Amino acid sequence: MPPNGFRRATAQRAAIVFDVDGTLVDSERDGHRVAFNAAFAAAGLPYRWNVEAYGRLLKITGGRRRIAGFLESQGYRSEEAAALAATLHADKTARFREMVEQGRIPARPGVPELLAELAATGITLAVATTGTRAWVEPLLDRLFGSGTFAVVVTGTEVPALKPDPAVYGEALARLGVPPARALAVEDSANGLAAALGAGLRCVIVANDYTRGEDFTGALAVLDGFNGPDAATLLRHHALETTRSTPCGPSGRNDENDLR
Repeated sequence: MPPNGFRRATAQRAAIVFDVDGTLVDSERDGHRVAFNAAFAAAGLPYRWNVEAYGRLLKITGGRRRIAGFLESQGYRSEEAAALAATLHADKTARFREMVEQGRIPARPGVPELLAELAATGITLAVATTGTRAWVEPLLDRLFGSGTFAVVVTGTEVPALKPDPAVYGEALARLGVPPARALAVEDSANGLAAALGAGLRCVIVANDYTRGEDFTGALAVLDGFNGPDAATLLRHHALETTRSTPCGPSGRNDENDLR
């Protein structure tokens, strides 16, 4: 059985690999930001990140790195910042998971319907996120149902943060498909860079925090999932990956090329 108990995708099927934060779910402004601020308050620290400030901090991937970078900007030495960031991030993660369990983190409009439509066409769905499994797995199960995604790779298994492509590389390995058979869906320039670095084509679905970033190299840039064009476009590009995969000497797709 593949890691985490998820079923392995068949080599013949196209795959779409989704990011989570800001892509599948509205989790940043009224989710992670709120949990960060609660962790600051619980530790007796005076810091509070407003919506605008948090948008700037999102350029730093990874919650622990985000806190550490911020603390250094407030005058902490790097060693002190790293140690305090680890403590604060653990508290923040627990608080965010509680928000997930309370149903306070919603899917972006149109996402549940989109996933159901894509799955019905035979496309394999997967996740590649640098979020921690402690909250990613319960969030996906609560919003979309257990088993919706054939593979879920998180920052718990792959600590290298986007724009490093490692999490996509691991997702492809678990799916058993080459980059040419997979399409990534992201919301940010960092996510786009990670997908492209792993050799995937990528569609961007921007949000309020990422709109206006440089998405050079994306196949398309959408504003949301809740229009009929989103499913059509993603299905088209996912199936295009299948048609464009090189064939083996026999004139058919050689399964040995997919491992």
